[in-house]
Amino acid sequence: VDATIQGIHRGTIHSDVNFHLEAERVATVDEPSPTAERIATPVYNLVIDHPEATILWDTGSHPDAGDGHWPDATYQAFEHRDAAEYPLDSALADAGYAIDDVDAVVCSHLHVDHAGGLRHFDGTDTPIYVHEEELQFAYYSACTPGGDGGGYVRADFDHDLDWRIVHRDRTTRFEDVELYRLPGHSPGLLGMLVHLDDHGSLLFGSDVAELEANYEHERPLGAGLLRDRQAWQESIQLLKELERRHDAEVIYGHDPDQHQRVLDGWD
Repeated sequence: VDATIQGIHRGTIHSDVNFHLEAERVATVDEPSPTAERIATPVYNLVIDHPEATILWDTGSHPDAGDGHWPDATYQAFEHRDAAEYPLDSALADAGYAIDDVDAVVCSHLHVDHAGGLRHFDGTDTPIYVHEEELQFAYYSACTPGGDGGGYVRADFDHDLDWRIVHRDRTTRFEDVELYRLPGHSPGLLGMLVHLDDHGSLLFGSDVAELEANYEHERPLGAGLLRDRQAWQESIQLLKELERRHDAEVIYGHDPDQHQRVLDGWD
């Protein structure tokens, strides 16, 4: 498809590396008390300027993440100290877009660093695409005694939104934009395969692979971010199959070494 993709910076999260790479820092005989290591992982959104619609991929963190919007335990683990510096409307404006320019939103999943900008579409007729497994689990996690929060905040997604529910494991809602369910990190996480005329195929796996090592070396996410290990392994293999089949460039969810590539975009 003759489209462009622009990456939009939404700030940086600081967290223990063990959340992102299983057992990266562990006690051993030679080092019984290893020093904890925190890493900085960027948050980004995408604007796809497509002939059929201007599509926003994810909505980032709520600007009040550190001012009580996120539960304290969540913020203690995943410090997003600059969330207020990159609110969605301002970040879009820096890229040349306004909220009103967005014709559709695709939610990879509804965790706090991906769904915090959905409030901007409250009461509008902007279609919001999300997988049914994700929406159901988000409400269960955030709104019932049996849920544990699980990275979801009800105030992020419990709005008057024009939900467009994705029911299948694969769907195409726009020409050459394919959505794939990739469970493991969350039950209804969606990845996106885009076929661009000028750049070939791009495969956005979201947080199935936050870092290159999760994908290239198949190192699992840490226990705090890995909900279903077997499903995660199957999702990684599906991504690799799609990469081989389409000779696709794979884009990770929060990799600092790849972030500038995302911000440069595909124009």
